[in-house]
Parts: sequence; C-alpha cells; structure tokens
Amino acid sequence: MPPGFPLPPDELRGVAEEIFGDRLPVAVRYAELLGTDGVIRGLIGPRETPRLWERHLINCGVMAEIIPFGASVVDIGSGAGLPGIVLAVARPDLAITLVEPLARRTAFLDEAVDELGLDNVMVIRGRAEEVAGHLEADIVTARAVAALDKLAGWCLPLAKVGGRLLALKGASAADEVAEHGQALSDLGGGEVAVRLCGVGLIEPPATVVDVVKERQPSPVRARSENSRAAERGGGRKKTRRR
Repeated sequence: MPPGFPLPPDELRGVAEEIFGDRLPVAVRYAELLGTDGVIRGLIGPRETPRLWERHLINCGVMAEIIPFGASVVDIGSGAGLPGIVLAVARPDLAITLVEPLARRTAFLDEAVDELGLDNVMVIRGRAEEVAGHLEADIVTARAVAALDKLAGWCLPLAKVGGRLLALKGASAADEVAEHGQALSDLGGGEVAVRLCGVGLIEPPATVVDVVKERQPSPVRARSENSRAAERGGGRKKTRRR
C-alpha cells in the first residue's frame, strides 16, 4: 500500500477537498474499499492502488462540475462505481442509478452503497440495451466502456430529450467525435462538445465528450446503429432500490 493509504496524497489533498468538501471522509472510505476489496475481487488492478486518487476518484470527480443540480444520472458499465459512486459522494443532490451486467461487480456496488450510506444511489444488474425503455435520465455517464459510436448506441436511448451523454474519454476524444458524428446524429444526438473538466485543479484535465440528445431517433435508424450492441444478451435484474 502507498504511504498514508487510503488518504489522498499530500499534493492532491487540496484538490480532493475542493471536489468532495465535507464528504471527503466518505471518499476516503471508498478509496479504501477500492484498494482492498476492489483489488481482491478483481475490479481494480493491484498496480492501480498507488494512483487511486489521481486516476480514479479525482479524474471522475471533476465531472461533477458540468452536471446540473438535482439531475438524475444513469451510469452505464459502472464496474467498481466509476464514475457513478464518485459522483454520488461528491454530489448528494444527484439521483444516481448504476447499471452493471456482472454479478460480482453489482455485489461490490451494493456493498459499497451500504457501507458509504449513499441513499441517493440505486444499483441495477443488466446491460444498457436491456434497461432502455425502463430508465430515462437527465444525464447518462460512462467511462472506458467502448468506442463513441457504440457507447452512444447504448447510452443515448437512456437520456431524456434535452438530456446529455457525458463520456469520460482520453486524448483521442476529438478524433472520435469527428469519426462518429453521423452515428451520433442518427441516434438523436445534437450538439456535441469536448469539455475539459478540472481545469486549474488537475493536469491534464479530464476530457469528457458531451452529447446533447436532441430528439428521439427513427426506429429504423436506431435499430441500425444499435444492432451490434443488441447482440449482447443477458437478463436484467434490479439489485437495490434506495
């Protein structure tokens, strides 16, 4: 374990306080869960422990600055709760649903939600395409899930018209937007922006692709864009309502 684990390293302490405020102790407990149970259960690689704060909690937490107060949020492919649990800790005003298909991950998410006392979070076991039509949110988030066209095919159906997909991406974000612009439009996407979150707090800032859902797509176009994603089957199971 790195020195001082699970506290944020000294050079990031001020940033963590800025993001989490008086809920920093809850974020510290979550870091501890990630670095212990998360590693043991294969949700976080053991080499990630020294950089949990920099690479995971803070990188996800700065997304909160572009989410409106009181928004409903669906986090797709939540895994160990990134970014969904981080956002729930930083922003208790948000109503967050974590969607994750793997049982061992949803078990961890349920336990983490209980341990952290996150009464603004619900966990659902299932795939994005299975919960479409059952869930609708102001904001749909995803991190390191898929290429932008596939990601939008899974996520935009869960966003309200006027809502947004916020996809945490890397340096290739602008290239992905240029490459997949037609697919985004076919799925009902309108304005697309590449936003930098945490400017002045972290270097480099987190890169987020922000897609506004402008309209409901035509059924034919939606089926065409989602056909590859729809091949992935499985059952939908709600594991927690809080």
